[in-house]
Amino acid sequence: MGVFIAEVRPRWSDMDVYGHVNHANTVTLLEEARIALLFGEAARHGGAEAISKGVVVARIVVDYHAPLVADGGTVRVAVSVREMRHASFTMDYEVHSGPSDSDPVAVTAETMLVPYDLASGRPRRMSEAEKDFLAAWRSGSNGA
Repeated sequence: MGVFIAEVRPRWSDMDVYGHVNHANTVTLLEEARIALLFGEAARHGGAEAISKGVVVARIVVDYHAPLVADGGTVRVAVSVREMRHASFTMDYEVHSGPSDSDPVAVTAETMLVPYDLASGRPRRMSEAEKDFLAAWRSGSNGA
């Protein structure tokens, strides 16, 4: 597998006075792609669904290369896992200005995520099933 592809649709209300999707709403588009992977795909992977029950963003970095606009179409968000530790993982994002990988890259980003136990209010270690699920989405991974 290696890269998860999500198509998200910027909304007209996401744009600011300058006519492009503002920072806060760009971060929301990244979140929508991440949720599709961590909630949708993880639920289909035996044992990895616990990751959707609690994960927090500990760090986010966003780099802008071109404006994103809400023109009614979707943008392509490629998501991959770069690094995994016992109690955190880092995801990379590449946001294309349209639905194709040949559309220009408008945004690159990374998030460090921490699995979190909501009941105890503390970070937790990942299970082996969660690590296996995330390893399948490592950039350059062949899914093995």
